[in-house]
Amino acid sequence: MEDCLEVLRLNPELKPYAGDIQMRLRRFYEEKERLAPSGKLADFANGYLFYGIHRTETGWVYREWAPGAESMHLVGDFNGWNPESHPMEPIGDGNWEIRLEGRDTLKHLDYVKVAVTANGKTELRIPLYATYVVQDPNTYAFCSRIWSPEEPFCWTDGAFSRKKNNPPLIYEAHVGMATEEERVGTYREFTENMLPRIKADGYNTIQLMAIMEHPYYGSFGYQVSNFFAASSRFGTPDDLKALINTAHHMGISVLLDVVHSHAVKNTAEGINRFDGTDCQFFKDGPAGDHPSWDTKVFDYGKDGVKHFLLSNLKFWMEEYHFDGFRFDGVTSMLYQNHALGTAFTGPEQYFSMNTDVDAVAYLQLASELVHELKTDVLCIAEDMSGMPGMCLPIADGGIGFDYRLNMGLPDYFIRIVKECPMGHWSMDKLFGELCLRRPNERRIGYVESHDQALVGDVTLMFRMADQEMYWGMRKDQDNLVVEHAISMSKLIRLITIAVGSEGYLNFMGNEFGHPEWIDFPREGNGWSYHHARRLWSCGDDKNLRYQYLGTFDKSLLSFVKRTRMMNTPEVHLLRIHETDQILVFEKKGYIFAMNFHPNNSQTALYIPARTPGNYQVVFSTDDPRFGGYGNVDKKYVYHTEAPEHGGGFPIYLPALTAVVLKRIKQK
Repeated sequence: MEDCLEVLRLNPELKPYAGDIQMRLRRFYEEKERLAPSGKLADFANGYLFYGIHRTETGWVYREWAPGAESMHLVGDFNGWNPESHPMEPIGDGNWEIRLEGRDTLKHLDYVKVAVTANGKTELRIPLYATYVVQDPNTYAFCSRIWSPEEPFCWTDGAFSRKKNNPPLIYEAHVGMATEEERVGTYREFTENMLPRIKADGYNTIQLMAIMEHPYYGSFGYQVSNFFAASSRFGTPDDLKALINTAHHMGISVLLDVVHSHAVKNTAEGINRFDGTDCQFFKDGPAGDHPSWDTKVFDYGKDGVKHFLLSNLKFWMEEYHFDGFRFDGVTSMLYQNHALGTAFTGPEQYFSMNTDVDAVAYLQLASELVHELKTDVLCIAEDMSGMPGMCLPIADGGIGFDYRLNMGLPDYFIRIVKECPMGHWSMDKLFGELCLRRPNERRIGYVESHDQALVGDVTLMFRMADQEMYWGMRKDQDNLVVEHAISMSKLIRLITIAVGSEGYLNFMGNEFGHPEWIDFPREGNGWSYHHARRLWSCGDDKNLRYQYLGTFDKSLLSFVKRTRMMNTPEVHLLRIHETDQILVFEKKGYIFAMNFHPNNSQTALYIPARTPGNYQVVFSTDDPRFGGYGNVDKKYVYHTEAPEHGGGFPIYLPALTAVVLKRIKQK
């Protein structure tokens, strides 16, 4: 019966919408059976093996899907860019083909485009399945190049398994920004300089942004033009493969920040109006335009679109060995109005006429496909709406993702830091926000990603310390504002990773409290790269306080992995006090005692213990290595009182300090 689905058992308030959920489930199974009669979506998602330019035994073949085109011609270096000499033939179902005899007809790195005639007008376009697209440094025009080296890249990562990297501790990274120099960084530099740093810091997963080719660097990679091309700004396809291969040898998983929520409007570079029509890939009329992003919206109800996007996912996994995806803009996909101006206050909003059921079905097909291809794949949804079942199995009435980003947390932290002075935070609201989750659905918690530091905003550390960061970060100079900011930053990161997540994410540089903001080259800043880079020297300088935060971050990850703290969401609140700004809770047998007050130290804070015994501090934010004062005695053993007297013990807890205690055997 439809009301026996697991999503309804976990979320009883959804029972009035059991029919909607069952309809979604039926639709998924019907779609899968229709698209993949073999039972395997991997047999359907092979567009990149059929379309595009490929070597054959005797020459080359190029195929394209362009149902609205009147004629098509392949042009490029090989024919002197003659727009008429190499016509493509229609082969049915909107497909076009040309076969070139002779293996030397086309060569590796040849420039090619396709001349598409539609509505009586001919335009040069980049092939839809182009795998290497470059920009002319003089004209700034983009063009595809043949990528078919004589010696294909040799993968040596066969022994790698992502299963060891649970829970995921994710380092969100942008290759171009990963250099301290005022320019665009490269895949090779990232491999040489960043992978060892990420490994040493304790992260087990990298989430790579801006990999799919995009014409405007300042879009942060979120206005994709060429879905099968790894951005040539950073190097060649083989350079990216070498990066991933090296990461796997280091035991690090690599995720692609995949953008299937929209596409760039550009026609010269992108897929918009490729066949001369508005609706080859996108919704017709105004529905095909995203009002906030000035981009195009996919029509997920079309088989051709599903084939293109699902093939894209398989391509990145098979061709580049990505271990999973962070799906961008899922909230925008799920709703006809892209959730703009919508406050999700009740279950009816997830099942109204506003929900895009085609997008829901596509996301189910996508999650089914990637898990079919690799059982230990990692699929993360960027959904701020809280769609029920997003991270439940499809058979249970869910959408099938593994984690959702806990997007409310960073916005909450920014809001309270901006609006509420230290010492006046609501402990109840803080703890409630951290505990907020859908039953049995896992979260990736984070304090801040790239979003919180884009131009117009600043990093959390910079917001708390403000201008004092410019002259108050030296270790040999006292600065109470900076010291408070560092202390609060440690508390926020500790409680986020302990309570607000089953996985964790950090944007590169924020582990050491990177100063200032992110601003890509644009006309408004004189095309400057000054804020489109990372100041690694700040974190590496032993004379600066940034090193305290970097050391804390590294130790925190080590503690989390050692204790497997994130493998369960169960948390027991032991004590909360608003005026004193105290939070005490237990997780996995460890007691966390946190003092958020900037001035008031607790000389005898009573800690109620659920299990009697002897306790000792095993982790302290007051450690001198982390910029603390060393006032917490980590050798002292606390003895619980008899149960009739409360079963707890008093501790000294300095202001803006957190300690973690573990029950030990008394020697």
